[in-house]
Amino acid sequence: MKIILYIALVNLLLTINTNAQHNNIAGMRPDAPELARPGSFNIGVRTIHLSHKNQIDVVATVDGEKLPYYDRPLTIEVWYPANTDKDSGEYKNVLLSDAKTVVSLYGRAVRDAAALSGEQAYPLIVMSHGYPGNRYLMSHFGENLASKGYVVASIDHTDSLYQDAAAFHSTLLNRSLDQKFVLQEMQRMSDTDDHFLSGMVDTLNAGLMGYSMGGYGALISAGSGITQVNAQAKEISPNGILKQVMTGSAGLEAIVEGGFKAIVAFAPWGMEHGFWDDQALGAIRVPVFFISGSEDETSGYETGTRLIFAKSTNIDRYLLTFDNANHNAVAPIPAPDEAWEAVYNNGQYRAYTHYTDMVWDSVRANNIAQHFVTAYFGKMLKNDPGMDDYLKLVPESNAGIDETNWAGFKPRSAKGLVLEYLPKE
Repeated sequence: MKIILYIALVNLLLTINTNAQHNNIAGMRPDAPELARPGSFNIGVRTIHLSHKNQIDVVATVDGEKLPYYDRPLTIEVWYPANTDKDSGEYKNVLLSDAKTVVSLYGRAVRDAAALSGEQAYPLIVMSHGYPGNRYLMSHFGENLASKGYVVASIDHTDSLYQDAAAFHSTLLNRSLDQKFVLQEMQRMSDTDDHFLSGMVDTLNAGLMGYSMGGYGALISAGSGITQVNAQAKEISPNGILKQVMTGSAGLEAIVEGGFKAIVAFAPWGMEHGFWDDQALGAIRVPVFFISGSEDETSGYETGTRLIFAKSTNIDRYLLTFDNANHNAVAPIPAPDEAWEAVYNNGQYRAYTHYTDMVWDSVRANNIAQHFVTAYFGKMLKNDPGMDDYLKLVPESNAGIDETNWAGFKPRSAKGLVLEYLPKE
């Protein structure tokens, strides 16, 4: 009997370890750069349901008819420094990109753990996924940043989720509106005496991370309104609904005013489709750290992210390029095991393609991005001058040897990367 119980226990532990290893969002390679490592805080995570009152119901909008309004539902996942001695947890019932397969993910965050109040409020990071996506798509950043003393809120964007992606112009309108609303809601929570985040959120030092369509919204949140041509195009802007995110509009000013202090934009969508022009990009007034693959076939590189970087002349900005990487190389979590078998579009695609890159290992790319995101937000939101050492680099990582090797990278591990900086003109 003892032998049977022992074997059963071993099998159970192997099952737990296998799941935790293969669907682990907090993977850390031995060659990860220095700042990718988790911080000193244990972390908690909670799911919060919000309602953005009296918003345009874009899905129900018909050109030439009266605009319909509704209370727009938004769900957010919030990571935060926690008062707990545990350092592992599970995310249950996570939907994959095939919109059918439900999985569990594993990480460091403890569900509903008590928040750890500090002497000061923690800077806020808002995260905005791609189209389609969900609030877990960049959850490795949520855990990593919370362990370093940030509160992180990741948005489920209604009408942009795996299960409800519809009426693409809802995404075009609502991305930046959702981002600003969540920022305001996090301030409300921090100002509420009996809320678990009471006094914990510093929204005056708030950062925004946007991937793909989340990056599109981030550029609007930074001050770059879309062109008048797009704002008036009936096929994407029935009844002119996109005019409130158009260059020079009062709606755009309301989004940007009192908003974010620094932005990280992963492969922002829109440039190759004519949504930005020189005037719009020159109006960006929030500093941006751009991250892109050099072979991005979705948002474009030379005529996409790199061109946005070059033309955002009113801000100090960075561009980190992953050589030979495509659109999904950096921001998403590593593909869960089940994604390698799950299919969609009548079996035409496997779900793993939504999370992976054909050249870059996901964990390595995530670790590199975590390193630079930590450096950038540490500089911009925590005013840590020591972070400059990790940002003032020889642009071509392949050229770095000895004293010019990229700071924080182990010898010969900074390869295939380019970091460029342009100051405000």
